[in-house]
Amino acid sequence: MKKLIEIRNLNIAYGSPSGWTNVIQGVSFEIARGEAFGLVGESGCGKSTVAYRLLGYGTVNSLVQTGEVLFDGTDLLKLDAASLRRLRGNRIALVPQNPTTSLSPGMRVGSQIREMIAMHKALPDGMTMEHRIVELFSLVGLPDVGRRYPHELSGGQQQRVAIAMAVACNPDLLVLDEPTTGLDVTTQRQIIQLLGDLRARIGMAMLYVTHDLALLAQIADRVCVMYAGQLVEVAPCDQLLAAPAHPYSRGLIASIPSVDGTNGRTRGLRGVLRRDHMSTGCKFEPRCDFATTACRTTPQVLEPVEDKRSVACMRWQEAAAYQTADHQPRPSPKFAAKPDRLLSIADLNLSYRAPSIFDRFFHKARTPVVRDIDLELRAGEVVALVGESGSGKSTIARAISGRLPPLGGLISLDGSLLAPALKDRTVEQLRQIQYIFQNPDASLNPRRRIRVTLARPLDHFGIQANEKTVEAVLENVGLHAGYLDRFPEQLSGGERQRIAIARALLVNPKLLICDEILSALDVSVQARIVELLRSLKEKHAVAMLFISHDLAVVQQLADRVAVLYRGELMQLADTDTLLSTPLHPYTEMLLEAAPGLRKDHYISRPPSHADIKCGARFRLSSRRPLSTPGRQHLRREAATCPADVQRICPLSPIIRPVGHHPRGPAKTEAAGSHLASPLMGRPVIQCAGNNRWQVTVPLREAAC
Repeated sequence: MKKLIEIRNLNIAYGSPSGWTNVIQGVSFEIARGEAFGLVGESGCGKSTVAYRLLGYGTVNSLVQTGEVLFDGTDLLKLDAASLRRLRGNRIALVPQNPTTSLSPGMRVGSQIREMIAMHKALPDGMTMEHRIVELFSLVGLPDVGRRYPHELSGGQQQRVAIAMAVACNPDLLVLDEPTTGLDVTTQRQIIQLLGDLRARIGMAMLYVTHDLALLAQIADRVCVMYAGQLVEVAPCDQLLAAPAHPYSRGLIASIPSVDGTNGRTRGLRGVLRRDHMSTGCKFEPRCDFATTACRTTPQVLEPVEDKRSVACMRWQEAAAYQTADHQPRPSPKFAAKPDRLLSIADLNLSYRAPSIFDRFFHKARTPVVRDIDLELRAGEVVALVGESGSGKSTIARAISGRLPPLGGLISLDGSLLAPALKDRTVEQLRQIQYIFQNPDASLNPRRRIRVTLARPLDHFGIQANEKTVEAVLENVGLHAGYLDRFPEQLSGGERQRIAIARALLVNPKLLICDEILSALDVSVQARIVELLRSLKEKHAVAMLFISHDLAVVQQLADRVAVLYRGELMQLADTDTLLSTPLHPYTEMLLEAAPGLRKDHYISRPPSHADIKCGARFRLSSRRPLSTPGRQHLRREAATCPADVQRICPLSPIIRPVGHHPRGPAKTEAAGSHLASPLMGRPVIQCAGNNRWQVTVPLREAAC
């Protein structure tokens, strides 16, 4: 295939008061027309630095020392600002990691796309601007949302708008910088499917920057692995994931968790990427299990070793031939005695809408976004909240932390009733519950050094801690003392998230609320953080409410899992039981959407226009809209459920213990579904509105 873009011997340095630091060294690769090329590596390895240079972007303290970036024969590094502006968005487009910050909050999304088309004069002949915008929305699976502002769309919808804007001018190359980070698993798969469809229709090439190798397996043709600013392996995607050659590639893949609890044939990565502890030879030598004295002094460069595969390692054959015993699933810890109840939630109802004067006068009740939640956590227990975007996971976490006063219900900590609002809680209660937010960009002060950020909670709660204590916590999250004097803007996204985790751990809380804290971290750091959280749980009996869309990580850490859908609890069960025998159809749909390291040709239906109109988030399918008059308490999963039984599913379900025949003993598990599991004896459906009505129906193989 003909080359579209070629990078030759690219070397980039970043300046600081102490001098220049080489961050990109000798990077060379090419992307053919229509090819999907993946760029992977740990946080801080230089992925985004290389990707943004393909659009001519660079920070004010960066310097291109040598190299060429040839796009269709033109060196982008030699173009002036006006020429780059004509190229960006027109022939080379970008889909950034965070659509919330890339979309202007004060402009309707249709106007932002109109501005892109008008600037590059890319309106097709014979087509009006309004028709082109609607066509672009349709291309990414959206109805006409042009008059909406970004905050009126979900995260998945915002990302689709960003993609629509990027492809508005039919670019030759699309650069994607972590486009699915933070999205739930079903939305991730929809975005990947959308990108594959766009690539087939438009014929554009893609550079996909990510740390999620499982998602990359579903779309990439070739993959380039980067470590400390250097390329260490380039190979076809299926070959690299099935049989990685470089020790770093093998460790990176082995660090990826799987839903069944086994992750790889080799051990994961040890240590962390530290540019100040690198040898003059191989950069990976301090962390490599196969390193020799020669590796420490001999620089490694990419060399062809097989057809279409290049590796920068003199011992790649020994590394590729070495295998360890299969990793066994982690046994669940057993408590000698039942731990004390730490957190109790009863009949929790939540709403974001404040009552208006009209509501107060007519005594009109507010519509809750979270309904009738009953949940408890014991000391040292980890309960995971899983579900699609908009299911109410973070809303429940905000209520527990006091940031959203409940509409109804009670929240207790250590047997004491918590005040609904944060301002009414005691200092000790505030210390005992620590919240780690999903987006560290918004939770870290950009004008304060990391040292000051970490010292603030210690001063606020009157905790005495010396420099070694702070450094030990940083080491636990994979950082070193050198980060204390940096500002957040000097850190990568993954490094900023590790600082946010360290800040919460410094005050020794009893309950940690972890809101998608691993979504921005690469797999090696994820494994380290999971081990840290597991150690806190087992040694210090720290309880955790763990919000995540990654079921493989949930399997590693959680004791129990609560599945939410549109503010209602669908299933609550022990982790192993839920993942092995999902009783609720929605739980089964989530498990089916979880990607593996092989291309699985998963097909996800796009959301229907009715879903967008009623404010629903993206869903796996939409068989029919719930528009029948008079159904005010419909079972909200019925519109998407593949096991929909129309005679009973429109009725509101109840959470009840299941596990055997209804007349027999019950296991410690609950599912909010009308359909019984085959484990419960004969297949039975029980109407939620009338317990006397039982109907025998044929069941699928999957549990319902």
